[in-house]
Amino acid sequence: MTAPPSDHEEFARSIRASGFRFVAGTDMRGHLLQHGALEDWDAFAASWNDLAPDAYLAQVGRHRRRRHAVFRAGRDGAIERQPHQPHYQALTYNALQGDIERWFEPVREHIADGASLRTVLGFCRDFFSTLAPQTATWHIELHQFRIEAGPDNEGQPTPEGVHRDGVDYVLVLLIDRHNIVSGTTTIHDRDGSLLGSFTLTAPLDAALVDDARVFHGVTAVTPQDATSEAHRDVLVVTFRAQT
Repeated sequence: MTAPPSDHEEFARSIRASGFRFVAGTDMRGHLLQHGALEDWDAFAASWNDLAPDAYLAQVGRHRRRRHAVFRAGRDGAIERQPHQPHYQALTYNALQGDIERWFEPVREHIADGASLRTVLGFCRDFFSTLAPQTATWHIELHQFRIEAGPDNEGQPTPEGVHRDGVDYVLVLLIDRHNIVSGTTTIHDRDGSLLGSFTLTAPLDAALVDDARVFHGVTAVTPQDATSEAHRDVLVVTFRAQT
């Protein structure tokens, strides 16, 4: 399935107008396939079973696993992985864990070089470059997240609350959700007013966010069946103009 260019431009217009857009997985697949292949998707999705605990949240008892990688891309050039480095957010953007360098386990090399991830990054580079024609080079960070929930603990996709990431644009792509309820994404303006909400429920459901304009958060997830394992897997990709 290939999305017509008019559809592509239609949700670009909505992001320019409102600062965010939900894209259903069936539509998102078409947009991604304009930028590459998803032939290794099963292996890509299975790599979420190999994430490392987020040690920075251990002291507050929230169950989150993740891996992290950094890339650089010119608007028309190759997407190049950068040496492993810490993830840093100013306290202004992350009241819970801001102003510290957080080192996470790196994304596995075969996942970073795989078709699915390169397709996602290619889509983001081309689409976000359309929204920011003045940007020549992008600093890209990506995070594999698994949020776990149990009978005695809610899973917190955004433990820092409603926030901005301190970047230009964000893609949140659902990989899998198993045995959970809730996990609703909420979008807010600067005064906290709710602009919209939606729940990522199917693989490839996506949220595209203009981080400079709106705030976002995700409600806690709980198990549907308290006796079984429950998780929410997402890929978060952030783009910031390289200075």
